[in-house]
Amino acid sequence: MAKVTMLFKYLIRFIWSKLSPIGYAKHLGVRLGNNVRFYGMKPSMFSTEPWLISIGNDCYITANCTFITHDGGTLILRKEVPDLEITAPITIGNDVFIGYNSTILAGTTIGNRCIVGACSLLKGEYPDNSVIAGVPARVIKTVDEYLENAKANSLHLGHLDAKEKAKALKKHFGITD
Repeated sequence: MAKVTMLFKYLIRFIWSKLSPIGYAKHLGVRLGNNVRFYGMKPSMFSTEPWLISIGNDCYITANCTFITHDGGTLILRKEVPDLEITAPITIGNDVFIGYNSTILAGTTIGNRCIVGACSLLKGEYPDNSVIAGVPARVIKTVDEYLENAKANSLHLGHLDAKEKAKALKKHFGITD
């Protein structure tokens, strides 16, 4: 019966995280600013101390991102130091994009107006106006430099709704239905 109960609870969390990611994150205790968007949230996105996570205004969190507020490696060392614990908050500033499959570790602070590249592993402090990427993550350029490159390579379709954008992209790349 316990396994059935666990499965039922997991299904409820899974459905809730898909139907109302904001409501689910707030229920867990994550502190969210205004206009936060989750794309592809999973129930395990936030670790065991979600109340230590703060996400600012106008942030975009993509699929398979994970926020880990503790260092589980201490578990094997508790034979030697029984009270060993490394746990720290995670703070995400305003106007931040976190790319697919990125992991944010305990004690990390991401400044305002930052872009995190896909599959990055962040630990530490990252200043405002930074593009951050890699394993381990590091600042690779400023957002202003990123913007100049993006403007030079833009297809200028960002203003279109999904259906119009798909049509324009197919036309641009010569794809016929």
